[in-house]
Amino acid sequence: MHLLLPLVLIFALIFGPGWWVRNVMLRYSSPEDRYEGTGGELARYLLDKNDLSHVRVEETDEGDHYDPVEKALRLTPDKLNGRSLTAITVAAHEVGHAIQDATGFAPLKIRTQLVKLTRPVEKLGAGILMMAPLIGLLTRAPLVSLLMILGGFMSLGATTLVHAVTLPTELDASFTRALPILEKDKILKPVDLPHARRLLKAAALTYLSASLASLLNIARWWTLLRR
Repeated sequence: MHLLLPLVLIFALIFGPGWWVRNVMLRYSSPEDRYEGTGGELARYLLDKNDLSHVRVEETDEGDHYDPVEKALRLTPDKLNGRSLTAITVAAHEVGHAIQDATGFAPLKIRTQLVKLTRPVEKLGAGILMMAPLIGLLTRAPLVSLLMILGGFMSLGATTLVHAVTLPTELDASFTRALPILEKDKILKPVDLPHARRLLKAAALTYLSASLASLLNIARWWTLLRR
């Protein structure tokens, strides 16, 4: 029983931010016709206004994000075609990343380079995980289990590192870029501004919640290593 409270606290720390982010996004996704324009239309308008006409606005199923390599702002269908407060605010957040890229924002540059560096490590780790069972079956070598652990650490650790250094970039995109635009251009209904701040905070914490989940996976691998 004396271990129950620490376990509850750990799970709250790991899963709490992710639950809160999803709850906030869902809460302000209705009414679906809150605004006349869609998130995609707003993104296009703000990009053009900031001399970023070369940045494409695209649909994606892999989560809302800005790709600094491809110069593409990608939104999920509910944000691209949606007219809710969530759709409008998330679109502005991603435009914030595009502005960061255009102005040479150092943390975004670091994150972009880090993604390039860790992606091969991630793929190598995933490859080791896939091949280790087959190698173990053929060789029956006890070293295979260690290979699996190594692969897990390489893959999950790289993801966690990227997510950890992303937070300053996300906070800047939300509160230094997107929020002033939404306020100055009077894009939102005045009553929605406090809710938009909450949404922008949720958008910034998306990667943090993913990072915490990655840490849990690493802890599971560490448990396997100790056995």
